[in-house]
Amino acid sequence: MDEEINPIKEYLFQYIEKSVTIPELIKEKKFDKVIEEIMTNCHDKIIKMNTKDEAVGILATGILHYLLTNALLNSQRKIEYDGQELDIVIPDIKTLEKDPKMTLVICIPKSSDKQVIDEKILQLEKIQPIKENIWVILSEEIQINKKSFVVSKKNSSFSKIIFEIAQFSNVNGTNKFKILRI
Repeated sequence: MDEEINPIKEYLFQYIEKSVTIPELIKEKKFDKVIEEIMTNCHDKIIKMNTKDEAVGILATGILHYLLTNALLNSQRKIEYDGQELDIVIPDIKTLEKDPKMTLVICIPKSSDKQVIDEKILQLEKIQPIKENIWVILSEEIQINKKSFVVSKKNSSFSKIIFEIAQFSNVNGTNKFKILRI
């Protein structure tokens, strides 16, 4: 199934492609700095391209897809499983089925409505029984009882997500390459 071209993803990947500093930051494994650069230079323009929640969700998905690939962390994204669309699964669905404690499910709700987010989390808890292995990416600070990352231009907790994913993978033994030593 081909994904339709999205103007936000297009803008994001054009920015990454034209950037002189991002390839250097990737080589140096400074993934937080890559996210900070993208946020500083793209956030405002991207927010104007769609509703804030939708734009932030698409931006976060695009950045994660790009950085997980560059960090050599196994992942699957936009997976249909058990009637639910899962945004990102690390390392994969097979591991989730065999050993949920070794699997991270990242939810990008594209909403700031707490009720919508809580409902999505409830659905994910039926698939991922290890509740602390469900992480949520938000467009603004919302009190939920899950590990969450806020995507924003300033003080974005999202910038640390790749290191936290790598740490999870290293601690749980799913990162076979141990690329990121944390």
